[in-house]
Amino acid sequence: MTSLPVRLPARRTLALAAAALSGALAVTTAAVAPALATTPHPARHLDYVALGDSLASGPGVPDQVDANCLRSDHNYPSLIAKALRGTRLTDVSCSGASTAQMTAPQGTAGPQFDALNRGTDLVTITIGVNNVGVDGAGFTSIIGTCAKLGATDPAGSPCKDFFHKDGFDQLRKNIDDTAPKIAATLAGIHQRAPHAKVLVVGYPDLFPDDGSSCTSAEVPFAKGDFTFLRDANRSLNAMLAHQAGRGGARYVDTYRPTIGHDMCKPAGVRWIEPVVPPTPAAPAHPNARGQQALADAVLARR
Repeated sequence: MTSLPVRLPARRTLALAAAALSGALAVTTAAVAPALATTPHPARHLDYVALGDSLASGPGVPDQVDANCLRSDHNYPSLIAKALRGTRLTDVSCSGASTAQMTAPQGTAGPQFDALNRGTDLVTITIGVNNVGVDGAGFTSIIGTCAKLGATDPAGSPCKDFFHKDGFDQLRKNIDDTAPKIAATLAGIHQRAPHAKVLVVGYPDLFPDDGSSCTSAEVPFAKGDFTFLRDANRSLNAMLAHQAGRGGARYVDTYRPTIGHDMCKPAGVRWIEPVVPPTPAAPAHPNARGQQALADAVLARR
């Protein structure tokens, strides 16, 4: 008698097939899992490029590592890189730089934009003050001119009078004229580093925010010029903040965190050195504590 094939109910057939498939997957997974578990995942570093002028490079602050650009290994970009583990820093900030040095060489340094590429993750830039100086001579020309004029009328405002000699504030006009150059600079950064977060780092509080004065051999400005210089400091920062907002960047306010630590304050309290600096730093520039304050402001904002 011929035996007939046994037909299982459809549901039972499906259940057995599912069980068989499940078992096969379990065996396969068990065989593959150890290999996956032991496969290393390379750590992704943060590719950080620092651009800018002397407020970023840290002239005079120990230790100096670049004689052409007067760059310190304790400037705010270096301090940021140390605080952010896994960061690879390319610091091309250079004393005396203006927006022109983003695309043009400066001494032995190449154009700062050469450091940017599509793999750049983070960019900080402090720039603009050297665009607003006297006859294109930069920030030091403002400080030097006002210090020299201070001796001619210590109780007056000879620096303010100098910049208002044609019936308008030439310094304010220079700041306004710098705005489109900042806009172009930010556009250039985005073009070369399209995936990067861009932070425009403003300038710290150089002069007493309350308008007080401290005319002395170390700070040789006339009494009436302190508020004029303070207002120029504020105006430059306001322009930078506005351009950052329009240009797809984030503005880092370093002015408010440094109020009360201007060049008029005593040693140990001041983060900005006077015109005749007793502490290692350039005249009217952040000392080591000031650079740390700038780094802290950036780290809090990013």
